[in-house]
Amino acid sequence: MLLAALLLSPTLSEWFKSAPQLRTGVTVFVAICVQALPFLVVGVLLSGAIAAFVPARVLERLMPRNRAASVGVAGVAGVALPTCECAAVPVARQLMSRGVAPAAALTFLLAAPAVNPVVLAATAVAFPGEPLMVLARFVASLGTAVVTGLLWVRFGKVEWIVERARRRASDVASGERWRVFTETARADLIEAGGFLVLGAAVAATMNVLIPPQWFSSLGDELVVGVVVMAVLAVVLALCSEADAFVVASLPGLPLLPKLVFLVVGPAVDVKLLSLQAGTFGRPFALRFAPLTFVVAIACAVAAWAVFLGGGR
Repeated sequence: MLLAALLLSPTLSEWFKSAPQLRTGVTVFVAICVQALPFLVVGVLLSGAIAAFVPARVLERLMPRNRAASVGVAGVAGVALPTCECAAVPVARQLMSRGVAPAAALTFLLAAPAVNPVVLAATAVAFPGEPLMVLARFVASLGTAVVTGLLWVRFGKVEWIVERARRRASDVASGERWRVFTETARADLIEAGGFLVLGAAVAATMNVLIPPQWFSSLGDELVVGVVVMAVLAVVLALCSEADAFVVASLPGLPLLPKLVFLVVGPAVDVKLLSLQAGTFGRPFALRFAPLTFVVAIACAVAAWAVFLGGGR
């Protein structure tokens, strides 16, 4: 593709000059990818390092025996042990296989992709004029993980999770750690990078084809804006290291729908629903995804009202 672009560069240049909308769309697409890619690379490297060099039993020893208390510890652990959404699912499965309470493992599953330093740094770069946006996302995402975990303690049932996710497993052998590290990082980068490119293309298309006043109108109908962006977050299935750049590029959209997009996306989307169904079973996914979706919207609205003044 690169070679073809170089050979056809004179024709492409004339084409872009005659199509200003296409030129704008390509510029937005490239800008989103270039901004987000470094954060995505850091995220997948950390994910691979955790999968290879951090035994799940370390977290198991840190977990209190009380299930409700273990939920809070798991939420905080998500800050210190970052993973992307795709990597968090197998990590949660490994935690369960080593005896960690399912509620705590699921809390970690939701917290790690959403409140880790890489994601927060990416959000700060994407929203340079809105420092409270970072704080609002952190609190809302952590609240989503903890509240969902506590609800699972109260209402969740072990039989909803398939047996293969709960059986005991062994740690990675020392001689295989570098292989696991490279394979995990490579697989995560290819998969998450594909979703980043798709999301950037969709965002660029929306920038060109959808009038800016359409997004501005969502500010007048915040309920509609919240619902639309929540559903869009589920459908687009962006990586948490890149979603801030995509949503920040949407013109005229108020902060509340943007915050809802950032909180819902790492918690529940179509790729996560597929991964969770394959890992924990369909009965689990059909219960966990709707619960997470509702809790994420509620936490995002609460954080917007507290930290962003409830007026933008």
